[in-house]
Amino acid sequence: MAELTPLGLAALALLAERPMHPYEMYQTLVHRREDRNVKVRPGSLYHAVDRLSRTGLVDAVGVDRGGNRPERTSYAITDAGRAALHARVAFMLATPAEEFPEFRHAIAEAHNLPIDEVAALIRSRLSVMHDHLHDLEVARSVVASKGIPHRFWLDLSYQISLLHADIAWLEEHITRIEAGDISWTDSIPEHLTEKNH
Repeated sequence: MAELTPLGLAALALLAERPMHPYEMYQTLVHRREDRNVKVRPGSLYHAVDRLSRTGLVDAVGVDRGGNRPERTSYAITDAGRAALHARVAFMLATPAEEFPEFRHAIAEAHNLPIDEVAALIRSRLSVMHDHLHDLEVARSVVASKGIPHRFWLDLSYQISLLHADIAWLEEHITRIEAGDISWTDSIPEHLTEKNH
């Protein structure tokens, strides 16, 4: 069986709650701000549901037509779909994935830019991150005030914790860079630049 895409996984998770048609799934994902975790577009969601149907992970269970709207096919998760959802989520929880975030690469190459420019760029990034943290904390307050159980928004508290850690690391290192504790001019020792034969 083909590996579930992030959008396919999100669709299966929704259908584990109850049968839905793809447009309702799209609206639910956007309403719940699942676009924090997966790229959500109506067309790609329809394709994801179609793939799930072809592989037997979901079944069409009914067609609705409201007014002049086109027919909408509702889908339900199958036993195979529940097993696939369980297996994929279990694997993702237990197995650290090697991901290649852009910022990690950028910070590794920051020494190629002038130190003043690096400091200014990091300060700019920090400003955006503080704004994003504020938005996430507002979102957490909103979902908590609605009485939504915490298990449904664990990802939100996880993102907030990661953002706090990233901000703390950047603030510590921008202070060290600006204080001159991290040299931008030291050469790499010769013995480290020679090729070992």
